[in-house]
Amino acid sequence: MRKITCILLFFMAGHFVKAQNDIDALLAAGIKDAQRFATDYLKPGSDGLIYSMNANWFNSGKVKPLGGFEISVIANASLINDDDKMFLMNTADYDNVKFKNITNPSSKMVATVLGENNPDVIVEVTYDDPIFGSYTEDVILPNGITENLNMLPTAFIQGAIGISKGTEIKARFVPKINTDDVELGMYGVGLQHEFTNWLPADKIWPIAVSGLVAYTHLDANYDLTDSSGIDGDNQHLENKTNTWLFQLIASTKLPVINFYGGIGYISGKSESDLLGTYRISNGLQTKTIEDPFSVSSKASGMRGSLGARLKLGFFRLNAEYHLAEFDAFSVGINFGFR
Repeated sequence: MRKITCILLFFMAGHFVKAQNDIDALLAAGIKDAQRFATDYLKPGSDGLIYSMNANWFNSGKVKPLGGFEISVIANASLINDDDKMFLMNTADYDNVKFKNITNPSSKMVATVLGENNPDVIVEVTYDDPIFGSYTEDVILPNGITENLNMLPTAFIQGAIGISKGTEIKARFVPKINTDDVELGMYGVGLQHEFTNWLPADKIWPIAVSGLVAYTHLDANYDLTDSSGIDGDNQHLENKTNTWLFQLIASTKLPVINFYGGIGYISGKSESDLLGTYRISNGLQTKTIEDPFSVSSKASGMRGSLGARLKLGFFRLNAEYHLAEFDAFSVGINFGFR
């Protein structure tokens, strides 16, 4: 769960450079080819993570009064479509890579970080050796992070407090993770304002309508020293993911069970940098590569949301579903006052 939830994007790139998949040979074929493959391979995972990170920012259109607060434990998951598990790799776009033992030598559907190649897909990597001339090596393309992966989960601790009439501020975070090979920080901040507070006699209205703006940031580092299988120094992968959510919300105003929903727009960008020194050897020569490449992915789109909340005193439970490029669902356990 930690690797999928917290460091999904750079874990994917870490998986991409592992020796058992011979990605050192792909790097030797050229940074340009390795970067091109990594961009297509990682994009569905980073896009799905962007949508998963933005679920459950709200559970009502009614904001908390001044001093009212709520503490929540939230679990989200974006759903993976079959189309996100494969991408069309066209070797005509590559300088030194071609498929081996297939009918059409130029293009084939291959696994993304969310999919699986069954059977294995083998490519031939060609590069020039200064002594022996043209040299070819077979490379097995990587599979995804796990077999039969159908969702991308995230989890947060979130707080909200009313700061004025009709306005509340929210914050969410993942407690700092620092292990032997992983460093992670994730946080977000949001502002929700209730428009129905502007109306006269707003307390008699059966619904509450509000707007939300929220920002989320993921900053992570994955040490590849023990897992890359490539000789070198200070090998690590850094990821920064930033997202924005703009949401219009409406909800009922009943004492115990309420329903809420709305329409929103998500925009996000994820950037990963493969850093350090990599000494690539093909048995004939050794090539040193510094900070091999960076890849980035942008995702944006509309989403529709529908949810329900149960309130029992200071305890609340909510569940919701989002329709978007990556559908997502979420549940939250909430403890609040007022």
